[in-house]
Amino acid sequence: MMYPAFYQIPAEELGKDSKVPILILADSGEVHFELALEMLDEIVKNNAAGRRTVFICPYGPIGQYHTFARLVNERRVSLKNVWIINMDEYLTDEGEWLPYEDPRSFRAGMDRELYSKIDPELVMPAEQRVFPDPHNPGAIQQLIDTLGGVDIVMGGIAVNGHIAFNEPEPEMTNEQFAQLPTRVEKLSQATLLKDAIMGRGGAIDTVPKQAVTVGMKEMLGARKLRLTMMADMQRAVIRRAGYGAVTASFPVSFAQTHPDAKIIISRNVAEKPF
Repeated sequence: MMYPAFYQIPAEELGKDSKVPILILADSGEVHFELALEMLDEIVKNNAAGRRTVFICPYGPIGQYHTFARLVNERRVSLKNVWIINMDEYLTDEGEWLPYEDPRSFRAGMDRELYSKIDPELVMPAEQRVFPDPHNPGAIQQLIDTLGGVDIVMGGIAVNGHIAFNEPEPEMTNEQFAQLPTRVEKLSQATLLKDAIMGRGGAIDTVPKQAVTVGMKEMLGARKLRLTMMADMQRAVIRRAGYGAVTASFPVSFAQTHPDAKIIISRNVAEKPF
């Protein structure tokens, strides 16, 4: 069976002639620090100019949030003019957010891993910590328009290339896929299996089957796009993202179309997949 030649790009050449810039750092700790520092720098710059800061952020990876909170507290950086839009949340079979008390809840996770770690006099008001609403998904684009756009989108990338929960849609044209808005999405079998292995000890029957997700349209419309990979299983993913074709079958490939995109990886991901 023939495989794409880009799977055999050696680590020392990864990034050369890539269609999207690739930054290779030593380990996951450096990747998390890079994201935290970029978040902080954007806020400091916008605060000085009297502008809002708007992020679209994931709940996973989360390692950057501890560093970000520490830097905010140490440097006394106000987040009062910052909005964080989380890119997704799991839903029940009935289409509701998982209960806050559910250990799988992204809303509870953000409170636990980020907001509770920031000094109360610095943290943004609760209404500026936004999750997409499955009953009013259009509210995300309306909010973005009101705020004047998104400064930075940050997120991880799945083995099937999904960003947030924008799953591959091979039957769509690239134009259709790029215009997908915030919506409720049925999760693919690949995503269910990955989430079961990584977070549920293999119990695939306990993974929620659907989620509400910020769309490709909102993310591709941001001023900056920063994506990360830190797992060995992403060695093929980074090569396809950087050197493969733009296709709705592999959502992260659309980073190639963004004017200020970067994929930040740990050194282990740069090694050849096989």
